[in-house]
Amino acid sequence: MKEVFVLMQEQSITPRPKGHHLSEIERGQIAAWHIEGCSARQIAIRLGVCHQTVNNELKRGRVTQVKRVNNQKHYFEIYSPEAAQNRYEIKRQNCGRPLKFSQLTAFLAYFDDKFCHEGWSPDAAVGYARKHRLFKPAKMVCTKTLYNYIDAQLLEIRNLDLLEKTKRRTTQHHSHQHQRLLGRSIEERPKRVETRHEFGHFEIDTVIGKRAGSESVLLTFTERKTRYEIVRLIEGKDAESVAYAMQNITAEFGDVMRTVTADNGTEFTTLTAALEGVAETYYAHPYSSAERATNEVHNRILRRYFPKGQSLDLATPSLARQAESRLNHLPRRLLKFCTPAEVFRKELARARKGCAA
Repeated sequence: MKEVFVLMQEQSITPRPKGHHLSEIERGQIAAWHIEGCSARQIAIRLGVCHQTVNNELKRGRVTQVKRVNNQKHYFEIYSPEAAQNRYEIKRQNCGRPLKFSQLTAFLAYFDDKFCHEGWSPDAAVGYARKHRLFKPAKMVCTKTLYNYIDAQLLEIRNLDLLEKTKRRTTQHHSHQHQRLLGRSIEERPKRVETRHEFGHFEIDTVIGKRAGSESVLLTFTERKTRYEIVRLIEGKDAESVAYAMQNITAEFGDVMRTVTADNGTEFTTLTAALEGVAETYYAHPYSSAERATNEVHNRILRRYFPKGQSLDLATPSLARQAESRLNHLPRRLLKFCTPAEVFRKELARARKGCAA
């Protein structure tokens, strides 16, 4: 090898990076030089590889041919770059760590059920299974591998079924000036609300079906720390309907409510009055849905059950409750794969115990 390196230096040939495989073009060059009568060492010098690499390649591409001379068959061997390339590609397909797909039947059936019937994401299914030790480590895969299976179309679930994955796009920033706020600005909201360390801070919004006409809408009320979602079907997108729904919600949870953050929709014009003596009300900046990000994410998930453009007059309070239950029983990575319902119950009990004391 030292002799080869010296010859390469003398002929100003740059050594190839270690570990690089021969290309299809280089195999063609080997065939041409081999026909010319060049030795393996001479070919190695020209390619910038070890002579043993050329020896191995000549063996890999060896094929037997037949030539008839004077009605007699003569067998001889030649180097075929096509045969060598074909054998190389076959071996490459079989190299690497094999898929343990055949060992995952139970786990993949579990994931398919959770995804199709309960709306769980791949991450939620993997995280929940790992947290509760539903499968042995060798009998399941991580979130990244599960997404790889979907990308490779190894499952019936496709990328088109992953609503969040296909809809995400780069955030665009727009400037909107001189917009009126309905009440106290979110800038006045206590900084501790942003940390999510304290229970009892909520975000509120409405989800519509059709844009045109007057019809039922969904009122969504999200607790920031636990991600617990309250969903109510109300008669319309107006202040009176919102105020009536809030009376029922405050009757149930008013004792633990600290703040409520809303957008500047006209349906929230009387929200401050409706929550007077119960919780402080703040309004996000216009066109700044990111200031109520938790609520907005939940609204997108709700769209799986109430598609945009479909009239909510066809919905029922029971359907709204079912959607609420699905959201609240979806394991979240942010909650260490507990569900919002589990965390909310604990926080609610702790808060009410503190109030009683």
